Amino acid sequence: MNTSGQDNRNVVTLVIQHKVRAQALASYEAWLKRTVSTARRQPGHLDVNVIRPDDGGLHFTTVVRFADASLLQAWVNSAERQALVNEVLPLLEGGDNPQVHEDPEFWFTPPSSGARQPPRWKQALLTYLVICPMTLLVPQLLEPLFARFPQLGWGILGNLIVNLFIILPVVFYIMPWVTRRCAKWLRG
Repeated sequence: MNTSGQDNRNVVTLVIQHKVRAQALASYEAWLKRTVSTARRQPGHLDVNVIRPDDGGLHFTTVVRFADASLLQAWVNSAERQALVNEVLPLLEGGDNPQVHEDPEFWFTPPSSGARQPPRWKQALLTYLVICPMTLLVPQLLEPLFARFPQLGWGILGNLIVNLFIILPVVFYIMPWVTRRCAKWLRG
């Protein structure tokens, strides 16, 4: 992961949807493993999540986050990615469908453009249920650090440190994981 000098406010997300031909699932999984590994080595890559289909399904969604739009665009336009896309096209129905999201509400953006966004009250409730425990847990976990270095725990600096340890895991790991697990409820 190479994010030195990058501002987290510029994070962009690439969502790629594939419908795999039934007879090509094993080949697709092998291709996907190689592609994820290749994406992880790109400058500015932050993380990747693969949402596999439910039992018997053929629709895969891959979510790739980059530190900023220019680094993502360099990956999208690279000869290496183009070769990977050309390799996978015969395994797919409907081709390669990449979409770039710079939307802060991306957690709740439906994976297909025709799907409707979940009700705001469900978004708020799920966000509350994720953030509330973090606001209780993180300060307790940081207490030994603040006891050892009291200057870090005072006023604005202490608040900034606590918020950093809440926001980064929530944005990059917890909310994407929770929204995948709660997708049926969110859209039901």
